[in-house]
Amino acid sequence: MSEKNEIFEGKTFQDLTKDIYENTTKRKTQIDLLISEIHGFITTIDDVVMVAPIIKEYMDTAVRNDEHLVKLAGVLQRIISKSQGDSDESMLLSDEEKEELMGTLQDTVADLEKESQRIEATKNKTIDLGTN
Repeated sequence: MSEKNEIFEGKTFQDLTKDIYENTTKRKTQIDLLISEIHGFITTIDDVVMVAPIIKEYMDTAVRNDEHLVKLAGVLQRIISKSQGDSDESMLLSDEEKEELMGTLQDTVADLEKESQRIEATKNKTIDLGTN
């Protein structure tokens, strides 16, 4: 697999690394813009208490997404190196790295399930309020 070959439909390794960089840059701009827009609406400590967790959750999600992309890029880089004839065994994933990737995958699934449950609870609460 060369850097010009697709790693999946329509994406090369170079495209993936470019996406990682662009996502990080765009997200920083989005967070800065969000904070500057919200800043004018915050007038009391209660406003801060209400808004801060939302911003924190947005930032945490962004960081996790970037971490997953970087890990994927690392794995793909090893695969690319291995397919180009590098015979160094250190290019393969160690057991520790495999466990870390599996743990990350399990954490991501758990996060998605929690978010899905939260959205469902919010939706149900909104429906209940609408019927009263």
